[in-house]
Amino acid sequence: MGPLSSSSSLPTPQPAANTSRPLLALIGNPNTGKTTLFNRLTGLRAKTANFPGTTLERRMGSLIAGGRRVDVMDLPGLYGLNAGTLEERVARDALLGEHGHPKPTAAVVVVDQTHLARNLYLVGQVRELGVPVLVALNMSDLAGAEGLKVDTPALEREIGAPVVAISARTGEGLPALLEKLEPLLGGAATVAPLPAALQGGGCSGCRGCAHSAARFDWAEDVAARASEGAPHLSAQRTAALDRVLTHPVAGLAAFAFVMAALFVTLFSLAEIPMDAIETAVAALGDAVGSRLPAGDLSSFLVDGVIGGVGGVLVFLPQICLLFFLLSLLEDSGYLARAAFVMDRLMGKVGLPGKAFVPMLSAHACAIPALMSTRVIEDRRDRLVTILILPLLTCSARLPVYAMIAALLFAGQPLLGGVMFAGAYSLGIVAALCMAFLFKRTLLKGDSQPLVLELPTYKMPSLRDALLSAVDRGVVFLGKAGSVILLISIGMWALSTYPKLSDAELLAAMPAQAREEAAAARALGTEEGEARAAALEGPTRLEHAAAGRVGKAIEPLFAPLGFDWRIDIGVLSSFAARETLVSTLAVVFAVGEDEVESQGLREALRAQKRSDGRPLFDTATAASLLVFFALAMQCLPTQAVTRRETGSWKFAAFQFAYMTALAWSAAFVTYQTLSRLLA
Repeated sequence: MGPLSSSSSLPTPQPAANTSRPLLALIGNPNTGKTTLFNRLTGLRAKTANFPGTTLERRMGSLIAGGRRVDVMDLPGLYGLNAGTLEERVARDALLGEHGHPKPTAAVVVVDQTHLARNLYLVGQVRELGVPVLVALNMSDLAGAEGLKVDTPALEREIGAPVVAISARTGEGLPALLEKLEPLLGGAATVAPLPAALQGGGCSGCRGCAHSAARFDWAEDVAARASEGAPHLSAQRTAALDRVLTHPVAGLAAFAFVMAALFVTLFSLAEIPMDAIETAVAALGDAVGSRLPAGDLSSFLVDGVIGGVGGVLVFLPQICLLFFLLSLLEDSGYLARAAFVMDRLMGKVGLPGKAFVPMLSAHACAIPALMSTRVIEDRRDRLVTILILPLLTCSARLPVYAMIAALLFAGQPLLGGVMFAGAYSLGIVAALCMAFLFKRTLLKGDSQPLVLELPTYKMPSLRDALLSAVDRGVVFLGKAGSVILLISIGMWALSTYPKLSDAELLAAMPAQAREEAAAARALGTEEGEARAAALEGPTRLEHAAAGRVGKAIEPLFAPLGFDWRIDIGVLSSFAARETLVSTLAVVFAVGEDEVESQGLREALRAQKRSDGRPLFDTATAASLLVFFALAMQCLPTQAVTRRETGSWKFAAFQFAYMTALAWSAAFVTYQTLSRLLA
């Protein structure tokens, strides 16, 4: 296996903002509420992209200040600008306008005023760069509740930059923030001289290292002179909660309980909007079908387009609700505790502590998670993390999980939620086990521990959680409108052509189905014609291109409980996981009018095998769930693995081991349940 990719494989720098408009940079320590402020300032006008020359993700947005449109850039959360990590190098380059970055007109440094001294260290470094700075004293509501007071005018004098007390969570102080930003963005403000303690500093090289102690002393002195009181109450409350939530045993139990509760809530609340979308899709299909003559055009629109895309859209509420709930957990401060608890377990299996952040983001999508592994310095640690990340449940798997939960546990939200939690847990356990195996065989070496700041507990922002849910919903809809639509249309064509002639159809149909179809058509009614078409549908599909492919690979998947129709969906899903649902919607709708009048979930429950047994019995549904939880079914992820490792060998190995693992686990699941439930 070859080496990891070098900087030569990085993408070409691209402009980050409209250079004709002022550019505002947001920077701050982790957990200061910087991204919450970004969301407050930009609303829904945000987009995600990569920094020039890297795969490090950043958010861009815009706001109106002083009657002008201003671009806003959300820099990574960090503790300093010493260029020791990729985030620090990117942030420093962005503030200086180097390496393809447009130089910002001004910078807002977001400071948690309940930890003023620690945050002022970064303020000092940004001031040393000569960028016009405004300090946003965030969490003023929490500081006030704790009796902590900051003398804003005194702090302005000490720093040599304007200071505004705000609460990004509630919106308090934002008008004053925008008012003080106007002269900085208009270029009318002058940058005050550096405080004496910061002069002669800098942010890189030996000079910066020698100056860091003086900068720390300056930050502590300024905080002491400009503030009164300490957040004793919150510290006591935080310590009491952390004794439970970060305990080696109780912390893991709490994590399991929180995740289980999350998925039960998800399954319960999403059912009503899912039913509404399913009803709307069915009504749209009926309306379009009733206005078109029977034929390929009607089948293409109703079965290929509406049925294929609609079959996936029905699971949009679950995706949005999941990210809404996860955002609440992150904003509350709990997910950092979960990272701390899981780090102990990760260290035992050989994963580095820094792998937790990519692993967490992999539950949204493996692609940005793979990119974020660049923060892991050790080559072996990074490669192990890359190889196991796709095992973690991403949002593309959610429609499949939701479909299987609906098949197994319709009207039972508790069991459905437990199944969801089990599927997520399976991915996590598989990832940890494979990491343990890799670190003791192919990629031996010690891993690095996690250094993590635990934020204070606070009430999460419903607004930010809603924005997160909307963002993920928009991404999912974009995929449904492009990739899923194209695959649905392709599967419709493969499921429809080549067509059998009437004589060939009659010869290929089972005798009983042929007789029933003839009797139904002899009635001369629309219902009879529909019944005859439904009886002919399976034979037409079996002899179409998709059916022939499904039949060809059926022996490979038969031990897992899959028949050739499920195999068609499995094969299509290797392009994108969630297309299993749209493919099954097409496969079981083509030529089957009674399916079109039902929802997809009811249609799947009605499917039978050749011997009359349900197609999606408990053993088969569980086997399908396990297969999709573990298989590598995402070509874009494979492409990113190749780019991040610099070799197709790693991507091929990743695909091979995950497919073998998925097949083996699904085989054991199906064979075991088939015998237990017989």
